[in-house]
Amino acid sequence: MLPAAADRGVGVPVNQPLEKTRLMRVVEGVALPSLARENGATSWAQFFLKWAMGHPAVTSVLYGTSNPDHAADNLQAMRGPVPDQAMRRRMVEHRETIPGFGEVGRMPW
Repeated sequence: MLPAAADRGVGVPVNQPLEKTRLMRVVEGVALPSLARENGATSWAQFFLKWAMGHPAVTSVLYGTSNPDHAADNLQAMRGPVPDQAMRRRMVEHRETIPGFGEVGRMPW
């Protein structure tokens, strides 16, 4: 869907980019990769948010939290460079090495 939107110049808002914390559960205890620092990400939440922000069709990334610490961390994703297509590809390649990552869509909310 995102490539089709980009081809047509249609903006796309991304809602719940952290999959209601399912992504965070998969990476719990997993070290943040060194490639995250290349984009200025210092947490997994920032890593995932920056990946979403880097897609050319994405016009906004909407996340929700009631935790002020999480909100402050998430806002830091707006600092530093936004990943380009090559970096986004590297980010996906790394995520695919994380056990359980392919099961995120089947995890309970």
